[in-house]
Parts: sequence; C-alpha cells; structure tokens
Amino acid sequence: MTDVTKLTIRETHEGLKKKEFSSAEVTQAYLQRIKETDSEIGAYLAITEDLALEQAAEADAAISKHADFPVLTGVPASIKDAILVKGEQATSASKILANYKAPYDATVVSRLKQHGAVILGKTNLDEFAMGASTENSAFKTTKNPHDTSRVAGGTSGGSAASVAANQAAYSLGSDTGGSIRLPASFCGVVGLNPTYGAVSRYGLIAMASSLDQIGPIARTVEDARIIFEAISGKDAMDATSQDFKFQISNFKLRGARVGVPREYFADGLDPEVEKIVRSAIKKAEEAGAKIVEINLPATEYAIACYYIIVPSEVSANLARFDGIKYGLSLPAENLLDVYLKSRGAGFGAEPKRRILIGTYALSSGYYDAYYKKAQEVRELIRQDFVNAFEKVDVIFSPVSPIPAFKAGDKKDDPLAMYLMDIYTCPVKLAGLPALSLPAGKIGKLPVGLQVIGNHFEEGKMFSVAASMEKLL
Repeated sequence: MTDVTKLTIRETHEGLKKKEFSSAEVTQAYLQRIKETDSEIGAYLAITEDLALEQAAEADAAISKHADFPVLTGVPASIKDAILVKGEQATSASKILANYKAPYDATVVSRLKQHGAVILGKTNLDEFAMGASTENSAFKTTKNPHDTSRVAGGTSGGSAASVAANQAAYSLGSDTGGSIRLPASFCGVVGLNPTYGAVSRYGLIAMASSLDQIGPIARTVEDARIIFEAISGKDAMDATSQDFKFQISNFKLRGARVGVPREYFADGLDPEVEKIVRSAIKKAEEAGAKIVEINLPATEYAIACYYIIVPSEVSANLARFDGIKYGLSLPAENLLDVYLKSRGAGFGAEPKRRILIGTYALSSGYYDAYYKKAQEVRELIRQDFVNAFEKVDVIFSPVSPIPAFKAGDKKDDPLAMYLMDIYTCPVKLAGLPALSLPAGKIGKLPVGLQVIGNHFEEGKMFSVAASMEKLL
C-alpha cells in the first residue's frame, strides 16, 4: 500500500475519489506518524485526535454520498497554535495562555471545515509569533526534519516541520515578517504569505495587526494554491479583509519580466545560498524569462523600520493579557500587582523585550522620532516596490541569507535573529504577496527561492512558481 503520509493534497483527493483508501485510514496513518516521530521533531503542541477522527468519519460519509466533493475534504492538516480552533487549546506558545481554550473558530478554520478538512493538531511557534527559529516557544524547540541539530525556522516552525516530516498533508501558519516563508525555506516546503487583506485575520492571536497574515504551508505550489483558494476572500469579521476573488492565471514564465533586486545580493548573503538562488534565476532565463536588475534603495532601512513598527503594535496588542479576563492570573494584594505578577510570570524574554521597545517608541516625546518616522520609511519601501512593478511582473530573491542554523547558535543574540528577516520583512511592510519555493540544498539543508508578486496578483505568482517548481 502507498504511504499516504507522503501524498500531496491532490494525490490524496484522487485516492479518496477512487476509493483506494478512506479519510479515516489516512488520518490514522498521520496520527501514527506523529506518534512515531514527534518526540524527536517537536512540531506539535497538541494532538486533536478525537476531533480528527470525528472529522474523518464525517468526510467519509460525505464522500460516499457525493461523487464530486471539495479537494480538501478528508485531507489532514495541522494548524499553528496562534490560530483558533473551537474547543481546542490556543496558547500562542506562551505560558500566559497555557490553559486557554478557543471559544470559536478563526474564519480560516471555519472555511477549511466547510471544505471538509481534518485537523490533526496545533503546532509549535515562537511565543506570540516573535522570533525566527521556534526556539522562543515557552514549551519546546521544534527541530528541522532534515537535520535535527538545526532549527526549523520561525515563527511557524511547527507548521513547516509537520509538513516536511510527513506529519500533516498541509498546515496553516501566519507571517508577520517572514514567519511562513523562512521556516518553509529551512524545511524545504512551499510557504505562501498572501497579500495583506487577502485572508481574514479573525481568530488569529494578534501580534502586529498591520502586518499579520495567515497563509498555507504545503508540499507543492498547487497544494498551496488549493488552500489559498479555500481560505481567501472578504470576511465581515475583519475590516482589513478585501473583497478578493482568487482566479487561476495562465500567465507564462516564457516572456515574463523577472526582477532581481541588487540590494538582496549584497554583503551577508551566504555564497552557497547565493549560488542556488542565482542558478534558479538562470534556469528561469533559459526557459524564456527576461531577467531585469532592479533597485529597492530603501531596503537598508527595512529591518530598523520593521523593528519599530512591530514592537509598537505588540505593546498595544499584548496589553489585553492582564491577568483579568483570560489567561494566567496570579493572586495579589491589588490590581496593579495582579497585572505585574501575571505578565511578569506569563511572558517570555522576547515578548517582554518587544513590549518594552514598543512602549518606549510610542511614548510621549518619542512617538514622532520613532513610530511616525518608521511609518514614513515604510511608505518609501512600498514606493520602491510600486516603481519596480512598473518594470517587472514578479521578483525573485533569496528567502534567508543563510540555511537553517544550529539550535542555540543565535538564541542569545536577538539582533542576529532579527537580521534573518532582511529579505522577507520589506515585502510585509509593502503588504505584498510572496512565496518560498524549494530551490536546492546545501548538503542536507534546503534553500528556498522567494517569488514576490504585486498586490492581489497571487494568480500570476502561483503560475510562475509552478513553472519554476518544474524547472527546479
């Protein structure tokens, strides 16, 4: 019998259609795989076995009644533990939410449920989605399935590792500065950060609201497209979501104008990573794409700009965790001490660091010097991309300056960790879509190619990425 845990969404769908196996059998196979491998990988924070088996039984009943059923019906997935699944834990990998159970489904989860999805469990992340390695989780470190001495990337490290280790057919992660693309690159899977507003954020535990976006992590470009199609679109519960109808595009790589930013191939880029990304660009050129060198001059300010805007929004968003309404609450003599004790014990080092930086940046007398200035720089970064997309159809770049690093290597150096976002955070500041595509390996370690599209041009981006996937 085929190992069903290695099949793509499309292949699983075809197998279910031809009655080669049932959703219950596929689900059992994944649950078994998690039991056998997750003690080493640490992708999951919770296994939702009862829910998964119940959903698989419902999927099988639906499949037996209808010859035609949605592609995601009966296909098992994992969900990042910052995205709410009704009745299940939602910790965002923080002690402050250790006993929190979600009272409702995130919009993306209810859309997956409408498609008959099966949810295997909640995956590990950096606490409140802050980090680049999934070492900042309050509960465990997720390891890279290709080399367990190395990190899986962050913050959706558990999601990417679960797909790479065949512990889920696909996963939902969230991307604020690179949190889907970076772990996808490190783990050798496909990860999509959608256009800001293309997917509802309702039911995502907020980190930085002007940047957070939920997206799919999958084995192939087609799988990522299937998931994106299911979860995208307007949602009355999220005012920032746009009335966006995804359409499959037949845009061709041959004749496409592919931008290569000069600033993304400068100092700090590992020569081996550069070689793999340049070789992918060369293959695109040989396939008939027109390579255009472009300039994104404001790139050098992106990290500084990002790390003022994000902590400022973090400081506002995390103020709700006060030990009163929900989450950890430590008894104290007065209200102020309840706040101080609960937050002091509940938050880890990275959330505390960002809350302090953000509160400082927003404080009276510093707001104009930091936050307002960062928003002005953000506009320059956005304008760089606007100018670039007048000349090109898509942009190719590295995802990360280095392959997956050894666990513990950067744990005590937050600045080195922040620099991991150098090629991914400008895209976020501009609100653009981008995906990471496996482009090659350095030894055992995967390296991703970043394909960046213009706003709401996911169709064109998927089309180019699918062509690149064949070439690579």
